[in-house]
Amino acid sequence: MMLGVIRRRVCHGGSSSSIFGQSFRFVRPAVSTSRIGSTSRDEILHHSRGSEHARNLCHLILPGCSTSLRAIREVMTSIQPKATIQMQNRLFSSENGDLVDAVVPFMGESISDGTLAKFLKNPGDRVVVDEPIAQVETDKVTIDVASPEAGVIQKFVAKEGDTVEPGTKIAVISKSAEGVDHVAPSEKPSEKAASQPPQAEKSEDTKPKPKVESTPVTEKPKVVSPAPPKRSATEPQLPPKERERRVPMTRLRKRVATRLKDSQNTFAMLTTFNEVDMTNLMKLRSEYKDAFVEKHGVKLGLMSGFVKAAVSGLQNQPIINAVIDGDDIIYRDYVDISIAVGTPKGLVVPVIRNADRMNFAEIEKEINTLAKKANDGTISIDEMAGGSFTISNGGVYGSLLSTPIINPPQSAILGMHSIVSRPMVVGGNIVPRPMMYIALTYDHRLIDGREAVFFLRRIKDVVEDPRRLLLDI
Repeated sequence: MMLGVIRRRVCHGGSSSSIFGQSFRFVRPAVSTSRIGSTSRDEILHHSRGSEHARNLCHLILPGCSTSLRAIREVMTSIQPKATIQMQNRLFSSENGDLVDAVVPFMGESISDGTLAKFLKNPGDRVVVDEPIAQVETDKVTIDVASPEAGVIQKFVAKEGDTVEPGTKIAVISKSAEGVDHVAPSEKPSEKAASQPPQAEKSEDTKPKPKVESTPVTEKPKVVSPAPPKRSATEPQLPPKERERRVPMTRLRKRVATRLKDSQNTFAMLTTFNEVDMTNLMKLRSEYKDAFVEKHGVKLGLMSGFVKAAVSGLQNQPIINAVIDGDDIIYRDYVDISIAVGTPKGLVVPVIRNADRMNFAEIEKEINTLAKKANDGTISIDEMAGGSFTISNGGVYGSLLSTPIINPPQSAILGMHSIVSRPMVVGGNIVPRPMMYIALTYDHRLIDGREAVFFLRRIKDVVEDPRRLLLDI
């Protein structure tokens, strides 16, 4: 929208900025038609219809007045940016500018909606800019909804459990404390909500009574009766029993269940096993753990040794790092290793990028950072996307042996297990050794048994003798 201002003082060299400052407060935006209004004896306001350039401005010259088109252009160039800024600042504001809407942020390219898990604040609480007020649970991560302005939460316009999309308004925040229903810290929102429904019920009971009398009473049961049948033929509802409770699955749990079942239906999965003597790797860790912490600020664990061993195995057997795409095979010339992490909300798989370029310290730091984010629920989608190979360590829970499931779109997964002291024959003598079973599940459509066994054998050789990494043998 263009606003043209013709004033007698402009024609005599008046300042464009002073003209704008006096006339902009008076003007109201025109919607469809041009309108001329006078603010005083010496100025005329003209609203053009959707004009965007000075050449489209139609100006009016009254008897005794002269105008200059150059001066008009100067006025319009000073008006356009300020009008644009005014519109941008009012995207989430109410008419009086005091109320601001808190909306669901963008959640990722592959995520279209989520479930409003819980509110972190109550109506009447004071918040600062970017302070989380709610959490939205998606198929992959939990995202915080932050306050866009500092102020007081006036009300919530969504409920916990609602399905929300990016841009959905969930709360209204007042930048000033006026007009906000304050809730005392000791007062629970449920108590305040419990006191309001009786009044609403009374008003509803009084108004609809004449409507109920005019309509047949027999029609209402007919509308309510079709509602109960919601059962699916593929997933029948079990009858309720004593000491049972039904809880809806979280989005993350449903997503994990779907991906695991899709993996079983897609891949021709086969698992091969081997056992590893952990003596040398555990000895290396015990000898250098103090010096390692002192220099790098992180503890030396066993996971970094297996990551380095997996990188060596993937470089020796590139087919393990490849994947089938239609009728083609995609060979990856990089090594991004996913680490399976079990969280209270479900299984997540953060990715260690370019693991082939990292040393032991960098791997340990990255694992600790990603594991902490996963347990706190602050891990992002980008940190879990991709990955060419997965390592799952069920040994932390005491698992002795398992057959892991491939994480699509990968072609193999390595399973680590608990370390158990077992009698082994070494040099003709029976001695106790800390042993671990390792398992490799692979897609037999792409990977033959020969490559799978060679890969697992390389893992065993490197873990049992870490010096092979230094000599590249």
